[in-house]
Amino acid sequence: MAEKVGTRVRVGAPAGRNGAGPARVRRNDHPAPEPPGPGGWEPELDAVVVVRACGARGRLGPTLASLAAQTYPARLTEVVVVADGGTPVRLPQVRPGNTRTVAAGPGRSGPQDAVRAVAESSPDAAVLWLEAGTEVGRTHVEAHMRWHHLADHLVVLSGAASPEPDGGPGPEAAASGDRDPSEGPGNAGHRGWRALAGSAWSARGGLLAECGGSGPAALVGGEDHLAYRLAQRGAVFVPEPAAGVRGPGGPRGDGREDGDARVHRLRLEDRVPLLRSRRAPRRREWQVPFAEVVVEVAGARFEAVSDTVERLLGGDAADVRVTLVGPWREVPSGRHAVLDDPDAEPRLVREAFRCESRVVFAEEAPRADPDVPFRLLVPPGAPVRPGAVDALAAAADACGAGLVRVRGAGALRLERTAAFALARRLGASGPDLDAAVAELWGEHEVDPAEVLEADRPGGEGPPADWHRRMRRAQRAADRHRAAADRWERRIRVLVRGFGVRLLLGRTARGARVQGP
Repeated sequence: MAEKVGTRVRVGAPAGRNGAGPARVRRNDHPAPEPPGPGGWEPELDAVVVVRACGARGRLGPTLASLAAQTYPARLTEVVVVADGGTPVRLPQVRPGNTRTVAAGPGRSGPQDAVRAVAESSPDAAVLWLEAGTEVGRTHVEAHMRWHHLADHLVVLSGAASPEPDGGPGPEAAASGDRDPSEGPGNAGHRGWRALAGSAWSARGGLLAECGGSGPAALVGGEDHLAYRLAQRGAVFVPEPAAGVRGPGGPRGDGREDGDARVHRLRLEDRVPLLRSRRAPRRREWQVPFAEVVVEVAGARFEAVSDTVERLLGGDAADVRVTLVGPWREVPSGRHAVLDDPDAEPRLVREAFRCESRVVFAEEAPRADPDVPFRLLVPPGAPVRPGAVDALAAAADACGAGLVRVRGAGALRLERTAAFALARRLGASGPDLDAAVAELWGEHEVDPAEVLEADRPGGEGPPADWHRRMRRAQRAADRHRAAADRWERRIRVLVRGFGVRLLLGRTARGARVQGP
């Protein structure tokens, strides 16, 4: 990957899906080997620094001045200033030689649109994001770029730093900043994407272009939405303490008015299923579901398919999309034989769920939707519990696993989309894919009692909520016992009264027979 050039290291072609392949990164741990130190390597990639200027024309000077003093080669550096305020931006005299301005589009997504345009036009370059008013040290761009020469799926995050005498933070100050290494994205696992919001960051243009989209997939949630989409496509988030920044750098939503903040939150919840606030209201459908469930129905009886799908749709996690895979084109519509219909089973399935908005009919298993965090494969007839989806996702998060299997349940499994995306990005495919995910994220196995009903085929052991069921049965038994006691007392009273009346009646009849 690298070769010596005098006393410097020349980094070869960036490793990626078509390259020699970077070192495997487990979950979001820092990649190894470490990149070369500042000044000790020969850069080759272009760097495009995007600076967002919104009502901050007076603060643009320090930012561009610090970028003009970078150690990264000027011939490989371009600075794009995004005027996000409707007013043209006047560039200061002290600035990098290759600096230009662009006007952001209307609305809050303007800067993201500008970043996407830059990424699409420069897929092999690395795009660095800064806010106007931010000051960076002389090695800031170089510290970011040395990572991007190693792999094309890394998102590099800057840290906070104290200013040096020359007015900008340097590597030494950045290394002693307020970022706690024990809490960084390197050991955040599946939550590493949350570290991007409010930071100065960088990513390869090709990776950013994959996360762009338009219409419903547009980046309406700012850095939060972008970070989530990056993670879902296999990005690894790397904190770089040598790239310190000083200045604004707070989350972009800090200045929103209350009404705008509420709109932002609702749009974000609709598109990021992993938000904690999203998981609170249960019986809801969202634009991006929490899990995509794939059920192969070819050759299965209607009762088996219907039972499994009904259980999934009626479960605790209502925000699911169920894809039924079968030969639907071969099932003719219109008039058909009622008796001896060869297509009776798939016809019944289609008729049962054709009006359900959460059910999709497909001829073949779809590719994983990159925006959906989990993909659940369920065989027809599997007696899944109401909380099966949540239980499997919780098990995956508890141990940071990329793949969760159910012991003894065959094809029933939960896949983490981000884990499989990273494995594919590193070249794994086909039968090697599961092994790569196990290496990169880990594999976990759960007991069938956690996700399957025990009283149905395929289940074993006591149900997970046996104590709740036992208490409910005990209360019912107590009610029935009390009712039986009441009826027994009533019958005893009635029987005793009947005996007294019978005895008195016999005595009176005997007296009349004997006479005086």
